[in-house]
Amino acid sequence: MPGENQLNIQRSSNRVMNLGHFLTQSANRLKDSPALIRGDHSVSFGELNRRVNSACRALQGLGIGKGDRILVQSRNSFAMFETMFAAFRLGAVWVPVNFRLLEDEVAFIAEHSGAKVLVYDPVFKSHRDAAKKQGELEHVISLGEADAGELAWNELVVEDVVYEECAVDHNDPCWFFFTSGTTGRPKAAVLTHGQMGFVITNYLADLFPGLGPSDASLIVAPLSHGAGIHQIAQVARGVVSVFLDGERFDTEQVFALIERHKITNAFTVPTILKTMADSEAVDRYDHSSLRHLIYAGSPTYRVDQQKALEKLGPCIVQYFGLGEVTGNITVLPSYLHHIDDEMQGHIGSCGYARSAMQVEIQDAEGARMPIGETGEICVIGPAVFSGYYDNPQANEKAFRNGWFRTGDRGHMDEQGFVYITGRESDMYISGGSNIYPREIEEKIMQHPQVRECAIVGMPDPKWGEVGALALVAESDLDLDEFTAWMASKIASYKLPRRVELFEQLPTSGYGKVTKILVREAILARDE
Repeated sequence: MPGENQLNIQRSSNRVMNLGHFLTQSANRLKDSPALIRGDHSVSFGELNRRVNSACRALQGLGIGKGDRILVQSRNSFAMFETMFAAFRLGAVWVPVNFRLLEDEVAFIAEHSGAKVLVYDPVFKSHRDAAKKQGELEHVISLGEADAGELAWNELVVEDVVYEECAVDHNDPCWFFFTSGTTGRPKAAVLTHGQMGFVITNYLADLFPGLGPSDASLIVAPLSHGAGIHQIAQVARGVVSVFLDGERFDTEQVFALIERHKITNAFTVPTILKTMADSEAVDRYDHSSLRHLIYAGSPTYRVDQQKALEKLGPCIVQYFGLGEVTGNITVLPSYLHHIDDEMQGHIGSCGYARSAMQVEIQDAEGARMPIGETGEICVIGPAVFSGYYDNPQANEKAFRNGWFRTGDRGHMDEQGFVYITGRESDMYISGGSNIYPREIEEKIMQHPQVRECAIVGMPDPKWGEVGALALVAESDLDLDEFTAWMASKIASYKLPRRVELFEQLPTSGYGKVTKILVREAILARDE
């Protein structure tokens, strides 16, 4: 007999649910309920499940199976949604790329991922050609009409078959989540079936508790990244996902869809949230159905948060998370948002640690920092990815003593609320002082004529680096008065030494204002 402090447990495997089983479960319960809607066209959960089963059988016939990578270059569509669940159900690896990437970037991902299949939207034929040239693809599948030597997706989904999900273990990969590559070539974060099963459970518990078939979700961001994870959670609870009618984000259409379908939740980024709150359409449509309008991806300024609360109501939910942690680091739920500063509490915080996740602020050696002191935000828990695919150098840098290093700097208060100061790479040193743009930007956003701003460090012969401010403001802004206003609010050594006016700040393909793009835009004006 083993001792009382010993466990004599033997397991031949660490079997978990295949992520594709979420669709099977919802199709069994809600066969005739709408799963996907775009315009006047809808697909039920039963039909979606049938099409995914048919695609799995056809792909299996092509020799595609467990562990094979399926690269997908597509705009949001029903068919793209189907490719995700087909890959999961096969035990293959879904490799979606942001459709805004350039040809050479897609070609790099095709080669680096070892993709066996390319599924592409016909508007991206040049991307297809680049991927075929650089990768070692065995099959090319068009989501529209197929060219010579290709297959058409709709010809693969014609059979009515039963297809049982592939048996998977916890660490079997299901998704290569490619980073945006703002600091170099994109890296493939490996997401697994076991990890993602936890992630979806976490989303249901922390972001939109009580989610059910009476809800409706609006897709306004690319399914290739955060929105894709968000929509898997909708499938898990039998919630209909509503697509935009076109490819362009149009606030008039967004609010019309919210009113028409009584949308209760959506995944957005701060720039989208701000656009919605600033739009005149917000006052012309009924959006009272909104309960969980999620915003994440980059820091949100307090003034933008207040405007969203004023216009959209107490429905906004913030989270902080990276692709490597599948969004699961912190949450600031709707009940902790308030338009009044005195009632808000924890102003500037991105929330507290998500369920079953632990967050710690660490110094350069990995020691925990005292409460209130700034360091690197690190995290452990079941949502942390397995590591970067075929990139040991990146893995060594990303992990320390089991903690994932986010590269974001911040501090924590006594109650465990986290405050982001900025990316490690955003910091610049001016005259020997470390400058973190985030706190300065927060103050500048309080000016009534400022709509957007971003500060980056630029080389300077005297100070080493100085701050350059990219500013989107009202047309009647007086720069001399504005400069004097900044001087009254910001310590002199932190003051931006250069101000550049823009009609809008540059954003990445994921809708984020990134400092590398802002710096490039400012440098371009010196050429």
